[in-house]
Amino acid sequence: MKKDKYILGLGIILFTMFSCENDNGKADGYGNFEATEITISAENNGKLMQFNLDEGDVLQKEQFIGYIDTIPLALKREQLAISKAVIASKSKGVLSQINVLNAKLKTANTNKTRVQNLIKDNAGTQKQLDDVSGEIDVIRNQIRSVEIQNAPVVNELKSIDVQLKQIDDQIQKSKIVNPLYGTVLTKYAEPNEITAFGKPLYKIADLTTMQLRVYISETQLANIKIGQEVTVKIDNADSMKSYKGKISWIASEAEFTPKIIQTKEERVALVYAVKVDVKNDGSLKIGMPAELWLNTAE
Repeated sequence: MKKDKYILGLGIILFTMFSCENDNGKADGYGNFEATEITISAENNGKLMQFNLDEGDVLQKEQFIGYIDTIPLALKREQLAISKAVIASKSKGVLSQINVLNAKLKTANTNKTRVQNLIKDNAGTQKQLDDVSGEIDVIRNQIRSVEIQNAPVVNELKSIDVQLKQIDDQIQKSKIVNPLYGTVLTKYAEPNEITAFGKPLYKIADLTTMQLRVYISETQLANIKIGQEVTVKIDNADSMKSYKGKISWIASEAEFTPKIIQTKEERVALVYAVKVDVKNDGSLKIGMPAELWLNTAE
């Protein structure tokens, strides 16, 4: 009797264990971990004066990494500043002429108003008004002529201002500032090398959360949805290590099964790509294979 009870109890335990697993004991999807890799390139030409990073370094957002030689840019900026000062001095002489003419115009307008009042009181003549009006026209023409002469000078000053802004922008872009938090995957340059605009300097990726890209068959689509929690397993010595994951993306179109992937139903030629976000404890690496289990029970 005791033996029968023991066998019955053992059977219940085994049934419970196997009922928590998939029907065929296989994972629901197979794939590899990936991360968004970003290549940081130089934004200017010149000698790499400072470049402080190594592969594997964890960089903070807006962290200063180094800079490209800015001496040629600084010399060009100084030359433009001198040219602007010379042209500005010429413009000041022209502007002073305009100020004098504006003062004469103001006086002439005052005299015109006075003559108009005298005419109303029958104390002035039309000739006096015509003379003042003629003087005003002459002054206005003189101002217009001087402004035309000064226009090229003003445009030249504006052009130099634009060039100065461009130089300042190039100097700012000579600083190498890391744009996002992440781990340096590859280093492409070394200090004292000559770099150029668009030349890669290093590759970086945020590895705090990894994405497992797996492929599932059409028959499995009904069992998954975005935001669903799943279990992800990787090889760990003689056993499997489990992680909690969350489905973040499901492809809207099917594709042919990749050669390196085995699906739950091998006869299905078309599969759907799925991305699962998994928090990285430091063990997960880009390209590492893993399994997706829709039943989160161990």
